[in-house]
Amino acid sequence: MDVLHSEAGATVATVQSRIPDPPTDMAVRRLLHILEEKGHVKRIGKEGREVIYAAAQSKAKAGLKALRHVLDTFFGGAVDEALAAHLTGKGGKLSKEQSVRIQQLIDAAKKEGR
Repeated sequence: MDVLHSEAGATVATVQSRIPDPPTDMAVRRLLHILEEKGHVKRIGKEGREVIYAAAQSKAKAGLKALRHVLDTFFGGAVDEALAAHLTGKGGKLSKEQSVRIQQLIDAAKKEGR
């Protein structure tokens, strides 16, 4: 999915070439087919005999959906618990800029009543 999000469209060969220690082209083709069946990937055209694939959702929308899933699965939907786990975990230091930005987001959410 990383390859498809970074490209406007990609063939099996393109996806395969961008993966470290890539699987066979048949394995990539099968994975793209499975992702297509699940609605994560769509066919957007052809390049010769090769199908061109693209992500079905924007990277931002897919990322938000994945984040919600992680929050629900591992933290019962609690953003504060996820943030606390990140900050107390290995490498969880915030820069001054990140800290200020988080505080701005919290303040904005309070004003909006969220």
